[in-house]
Amino acid sequence: MRALLVVNPAATTTSARTRDVLIHALASEMKLEAVSTEYRGHARDLGRRAADSDDIDLVVALGGDGTVNEVVNGLLHRGPDLDRLPKLAVVPGGSTNVFARALGLPNDAVEATGAILDALANRTERTVGLGLAAGTPGTEDESVPERWFTFCAGLGFDAGVVGRVEQQRERGKRSTHALYVRQVLRQFLEEPHRRQGVITLDVPGEEPVTDLALSIICNTSPWTYLGNRPVYAAPKASFDTALDVLGLRKLSTAAVGRYATQLLTSSPEKGPRGKHAVSRHDLTDFTLHSKVPLPFQMDGDHLGVRTSVTFTGVRRALRVIV
Repeated sequence: MRALLVVNPAATTTSARTRDVLIHALASEMKLEAVSTEYRGHARDLGRRAADSDDIDLVVALGGDGTVNEVVNGLLHRGPDLDRLPKLAVVPGGSTNVFARALGLPNDAVEATGAILDALANRTERTVGLGLAAGTPGTEDESVPERWFTFCAGLGFDAGVVGRVEQQRERGKRSTHALYVRQVLRQFLEEPHRRQGVITLDVPGEEPVTDLALSIICNTSPWTYLGNRPVYAAPKASFDTALDVLGLRKLSTAAVGRYATQLLTSSPEKGPRGKHAVSRHDLTDFTLHSKVPLPFQMDGDHLGVRTSVTFTGVRRALRVIV
């Protein structure tokens, strides 16, 4: 087997020595080329190169969810092709590693590498569905290029939190769960649309759902992790189905306290609920519109502001070693 290892040298939970150990472990079992990323988008370029190659069987992403997202978008730059495209393996190296953990991999890079080598020896893999987001035709965002996501996207409040975290990281702050919690509180205090939502969920064949103050799209469950605690925004979401949506119409102090408690105590059987909560399961196609530009994120990566995004849930999009 010939493999390409895409290494993010800035991954927050792996050291240079650990990465060297992992590279040697993988190289002992396959013909391996290891490349460290040097700029934003480099992992996507490497994934694209692997997709266009005739002799790469596997791409291993060593990094956080952002690195995985870039690799996936490179691999699928011409769309899914299960018979032709290389398989994907993920070694978690970020602060949260939602995609890897949702696949059932250990959150430790060394242990995850061992699990991947066992899976390769046993020839076990999984075919997963992915989400695809694009600018909506006929809107000011129609020229925005389409982009794949592996586990979640968000328009509005949660994307604002992601943007704040990225700003803090650019100032030298470490990506910690405490940092996220602080930015959630700041986003809440400064959120201009928390009492009157500006987002509309438009699902073909259904009446539009209007005045949402928050919208979260999930491709799997859990939605994220707070330390070792999984958080379930859409418990039914799965790599085997299309996309799930959670919307909240109100973000008053009382409502946020109630829904935050529900998220922190959520489980695979029970997520946020109540008269201001809207949930949809297994949606193949839908659009989110906003009356004003709102922050947008995919897989924890802030992508600027949008007024309209069209989503597609694509089943059986990629083969993953697990």
